[in-house]
Amino acid sequence: MPPLRDFITGRWRAVPVLGLTQILCWGAMFYTPVLMVPLIAQARGWSIAFTMGGFSIGLLAAGVTAPWVGRGIDRYGGHVVMAIGSLTGALGFVLLVTAAHPAAYVFAWIVLGVAMGANLYDATFASLGRIFGIEARSAITAVTLAGGFASTVSWPVTYLLLSTLGWQTTYLVYAGVLMLVAAPLHAFALPRLRAVAAPVVATDAPAQPAALPPRGLTFLLVATAFAAYAFVPSGLSAHLLAIFQRGGVEAATAVSIGALFGPAQVGARLIEFLFARNLHPLLIARGAVSALLIGFAMLEVVGVSVATAAIFMLMFGGSNGLITITRGAVPLSLFGAAGYGRIIGRLAAPFLLMQAAAPLVMAFVVERVSDPAALGLVALFALAALACFFAIRKPAPVMPS
Repeated sequence: MPPLRDFITGRWRAVPVLGLTQILCWGAMFYTPVLMVPLIAQARGWSIAFTMGGFSIGLLAAGVTAPWVGRGIDRYGGHVVMAIGSLTGALGFVLLVTAAHPAAYVFAWIVLGVAMGANLYDATFASLGRIFGIEARSAITAVTLAGGFASTVSWPVTYLLLSTLGWQTTYLVYAGVLMLVAAPLHAFALPRLRAVAAPVVATDAPAQPAALPPRGLTFLLVATAFAAYAFVPSGLSAHLLAIFQRGGVEAATAVSIGALFGPAQVGARLIEFLFARNLHPLLIARGAVSALLIGFAMLEVVGVSVATAAIFMLMFGGSNGLITITRGAVPLSLFGAAGYGRIIGRLAAPFLLMQAAAPLVMAFVVERVSDPAALGLVALFALAALACFFAIRKPAPVMPS
């Protein structure tokens, strides 16, 4: 554990700063639509499908801009790119509040999508990679520990604001939070350091893994693994509670089961931080997806009940919490810290595009086929991700010269 002074004046200051801004940015931009969309649709006279489609368009915009965000962080630093992203998010909320025409609404979500691409985990991982270099894994885990509480904070706060202020003023409050809290923290509190690789001076030092070039089969497998996995949390988050209800779980109980997701994420990340941070992140990714597939098998064999739904939610949350860490740690361990922001941006693009498509695909399967077929489809994506993770080979260690 670094000294306390390093959390105030050194590079570890990035952890509390980004931990707080991740709660604010995820809570404001990503978790609010589930509560806001029905109110916006009712106020504007639009369908729920179109109104929620704006959020999907935002995720598409985040995926398209992710490579440029990563390169920008490599070049200018997170203190510049993420600060601009926070201000962009504030602008997007103002546009959303004033959007009375469908085209203006879609444009507002495109602006918010750019902000999400520059503020959520991928931008955070790129910033931490720039600051910590190859040693960024512990910092990534620590920040995602805090970020795991975003939904726990966002949903109750948003519900309270909606009850007292309405959806338009609530979004203006969040615009103020991004502009007056997140943007200054990114701009002025985030360290501007750039990690420098230490020279090797001892010829009898232990072997170090070689960095692979970020291209070719290994890069394709990494990108495919995380893109395939992206279908899982996006598709399940949009439909799982409704599937549980149709399976016989009462609505209030299903919501209580859903509340297990956040603590399960945080718990799994804490376990990784305390006991498994020396394991290669590929092993953690393989174990996390394997556990999730066991959960799918349990639902298939035993069926949906309160007990199985709760167990699955815990397994789903824990697995997702670990995969979030490995999204930052696997590329770092395989490809090294050089150009890490650009690498993260390239990997983020297919991840976010799949994340945007999953709820719509799941809705089609649920409506046209069945809930078990939808769960089976998600399990197939998880299985594809696991196959890719097993196909990836770690770089061979090399002895320092």
